[in-house]
Amino acid sequence: MRFKTVSPIDGRVVFEGELADLGQAHLALAAGERAWSHWRRRPLSERTERVQAFVQALLADRDELALEICLQMGRPLSQCGGELAGFADRASTMISLAESGLKDVMALPKPGFSRFVRREPLGLVLVLAAWNYPYLITVNSIVPALLAGNVVLLKHSDQTPLCAERLSAAAAKTLPAGVLQHLHMSHETVAQLIPDERVAFVAFTGSVEGGRAVHKAAGGHFKGVGLELGGKDAAYVRADADLDFTVPNLVDGAMFNSGQSCCGIERVYVHQDRYREVVERMEAEIKSYKLGNPLHEGVNMGPVVRTRSALMIRQHIAQAVSMGANSVIDPKHFAADTPEGPYVAPQLVIDASPEMDIVAKETFGPVVAVMPVSDDQAAIAAMNDSRFGLTASVWTDDGEAALRIGERLETGTVFQNRCDYLDPELAWVGVKDSGRGCTLSVVGFENLTRPKSFHLRTRGA
Repeated sequence: MRFKTVSPIDGRVVFEGELADLGQAHLALAAGERAWSHWRRRPLSERTERVQAFVQALLADRDELALEICLQMGRPLSQCGGELAGFADRASTMISLAESGLKDVMALPKPGFSRFVRREPLGLVLVLAAWNYPYLITVNSIVPALLAGNVVLLKHSDQTPLCAERLSAAAAKTLPAGVLQHLHMSHETVAQLIPDERVAFVAFTGSVEGGRAVHKAAGGHFKGVGLELGGKDAAYVRADADLDFTVPNLVDGAMFNSGQSCCGIERVYVHQDRYREVVERMEAEIKSYKLGNPLHEGVNMGPVVRTRSALMIRQHIAQAVSMGANSVIDPKHFAADTPEGPYVAPQLVIDASPEMDIVAKETFGPVVAVMPVSDDQAAIAAMNDSRFGLTASVWTDDGEAALRIGERLETGTVFQNRCDYLDPELAWVGVKDSGRGCTLSVVGFENLTRPKSFHLRTRGA
């Protein structure tokens, strides 16, 4: 079966390809199994050298890759190069952490014994990657998986298939055959593939519904799954926050990539003494954005990825307004806004309440709800009142307060004076419906390996 990828920019077809059937998928698993028998036994130094070469081969065509990102999912071209720089940084970080993340864990000395725990590779890792950061999402899994001695079968979103093609082509130049492969597959084929005993681990990034489907397919097969399922990330602006610094960063955290970021800011809670000023400043900042064709110079917000996504975003706004909220910005301020298409004007919603979708559900678009709170306690309660728990940010110059608040927030990451960011030296992890498992940092290697204990006794001891 053939499929087409249509650009949200103008509806052009940017890729047309063939979906692999189950037989082709089984051939890929067999090739991966053969490759693993050799790759797992190569020393870390050799795997590191090969992975470094893979990264360099991929990034040799940065300008072309940046253009392809723009065409496939609509991010402004001027911003697409930053994703490739991020790919390089995360890959480099994980390479630098591999030795410490994979080294033996030594037990306390005991006369006559050698005792340690070794981290061994799992086998074939099936990576199911999302479209919104097509290279940054894949690097989180594939580079540490390869460094650990696993092999990878990549299935990318059907919105960003060119990224899978590029990654696979770079692997063909630098890695042994079968170590990193890609297939374009339907959801049905993936669901049939997950239970296969040759699939040792599944790394999925996507919706909660997709995560549940992956978890169900893997259920009963005693294999690990890593699920990064997005969020409804909240920020708290304390009374002492520097608004000259805070507001531009908050708006960027909410609007970058047209709001299509798992850790983008969708809820902002502001101390009541600063609430009106924050709303006015955020409104002015958002109105400074330029929505339009992402290939054009000066545009810093492109379309959302699909028209059906735009429809859901507009439904969230309309429902909130019908329930008593107010949308601050007139969409007509943005001439490129297309009420029936994927170009969605950025929006600021006030007077929202927890029962509204704009507060409770992941909107995944250029919309942010701003609400007043009376104090830190009220902010903590409101931020935790969510089925999601990926990141949260506290905007204050009081570091002790930020830490005190952060310790009570139910999220995988807590920021002070920062948001919508991933530090590869720290564990990337979600709680509640934001997922399970961990990527990046030295901790990330634990999910991609299994511990094996060695208890060696000298005869006579």
